[in-house]
Amino acid sequence: MKKIGILTSGGDCAGLNAVIWGAAKMAHRHNIELLAITNGYAGLYNLDTTMPVSLTPELTDDMIRTHIAGSEIGNSRVRISRIKDEHTYEKIKNNLKKHEIDALIIAGGDDTGSVVVDLVKNEIDCVHVPKTMDLDLQTYSVGGDSTIHRISNFINDLRTTIKTHSRLLIVEVFGRYAGHTAFRSGIGADADCILIPEISIDYNVIYSHFKQRFSERLKRNKFNASIYTIVAAEAIKGPDGKFFTDASKSKDSFGHVKLRGFGANLRKQLESLAKDDKDYWKTILSENGTYIKGINEIPEVRDILPGHLVRCGYSTPYDISFGKQCGGSAVLLLLKGKTGVTVVGLEEGKIKYMPIKDAIKQRHVNPKDVEFYEQLGVCFGRKPKDSFVPVIEEVEGKIIRYM
Repeated sequence: MKKIGILTSGGDCAGLNAVIWGAAKMAHRHNIELLAITNGYAGLYNLDTTMPVSLTPELTDDMIRTHIAGSEIGNSRVRISRIKDEHTYEKIKNNLKKHEIDALIIAGGDDTGSVVVDLVKNEIDCVHVPKTMDLDLQTYSVGGDSTIHRISNFINDLRTTIKTHSRLLIVEVFGRYAGHTAFRSGIGADADCILIPEISIDYNVIYSHFKQRFSERLKRNKFNASIYTIVAAEAIKGPDGKFFTDASKSKDSFGHVKLRGFGANLRKQLESLAKDDKDYWKTILSENGTYIKGINEIPEVRDILPGHLVRCGYSTPYDISFGKQCGGSAVLLLLKGKTGVTVVGLEEGKIKYMPIKDAIKQRHVNPKDVEFYEQLGVCFGRKPKDSFVPVIEEVEGKIIRYM
């Protein structure tokens, strides 16, 4: 093997440059040329008219900055099977042959992984590196830790303004149909309420939790201030059992309906419930001197959609470390003749991998984890169980840990 191509696909996130850097350094070590195929699958399809970029040791050192989020070589959201060209795969194989590329390293999430499966079926050697800030793959994925850090930090920063105005804040975040991003960032930011796709919500339960906690904080605060925070995943089921979607009902290139709007809907629902409870709020707000008829009759509710701000910026040390391991391991797997696999990680010098089709199966938040945090007072939009009975288990043998 003399030349390996690398591309990053799907949505951008942190840690991708670390994958590229790790692959390049390992390729250099084994006298292999690593070629960057720019702009994801779009670039792969158009290699007949464009040139891949050789990631020389000098270029890697100068241009691939691992602490920066996003991908220096570019991404695109293209599902190759949707390209209207009956010779798509033959064209790709001819493109790779033209540039003497023996195999591919492809970093991406479940959609990207499904395309890698198709490429392998068409006799193109590939190794998949898991990448998604949604953390909905079976393996850990590059980008998850950085995104959770950013969301948690945003919420903590926003506390200054929402406490100044005694507001309820709703932060709607990415994650599609798995709640890991909302769940972990909410826990990390001490959110009062966390709403995820795995749990059916009840507006009245959310309102009651807000009412009690907000009022208690208001009563004991010497400066007559209070605060309440909600972190909500973008895919939340309403009372009708359907997910909230973009009003346009538009779809992305992989056929997914765009999810958004739950935060605004929740704000309206809570405002409505508070208005129906106006006598209670008149008493509470009058006691702290903020009630004004027709103006300040209920607590103010704000919803925020940070959007792509959670994708950008900087990569955490964990994502940089994991990304470098996966990039370098992908090169070594190809040298060992492994193809059609996803890099799981590096444990005590052992490169772990699994079939791509198994790695990209969606993984959801474990309901037992939710029950645990309900015992700590976090609301998940439902009535918590009266008790949490944990399974107590002693660990035997050596413990594998990443840090």
